This record gives sequence, structure tokens and C-alpha cells, in this order.
Amino acid sequence: MSQVFSEETHRNLLARIPHCTGREISDWLRTVDEGPALFRFEEKVSWLRAEHDLAYGHAKAIIHEYDLRRAARKLL
Repeated sequence: MSQVFSEETHRNLLARIPHCTGREISDWLRTVDEGPALFRFEEKVSWLRAEHDLAYGHAKAIIHEYDLRRAARKLL
């Protein structure tokens, strides 16, 4: 199974997360950053789901966005 959604699906999921969870994306990204130092993508998704009772798609989109932003910071 692919680790990421299409760009359009990813953006649509990100747009719905605040409505579905009551928290902004920036809050979720901070939560991931302050969470345990897990290495694998699916480990991070599983942790976020278990700890915060998120749907799989939402957790996956949050972790993917976190990884994208972290990679962009390393390029600077």
C-alpha cells in the first residue's frame, strides 16, 4: 500500500481535519513534533491514532504533512 495519498486527496484531507477533530493542522504538527521519536511512517500513524483516537486517513495525512515540512526545513 502506498504511504501517501495523491496531492489532491492529501490537501482535501488536510482541509477537513480541523472540522473533524476540532484542532488546527498546526496543533497536530506540534503534537507530532512533541511526541515520541518514532522512526517509521506507519509507527507514527499508529501512535497518533492510538493516542488521539484519529481516523487512519487523518493520521496518515498529518504525518505525511509533518514529514513534508520537516524535509523542507532540511533543504534550507
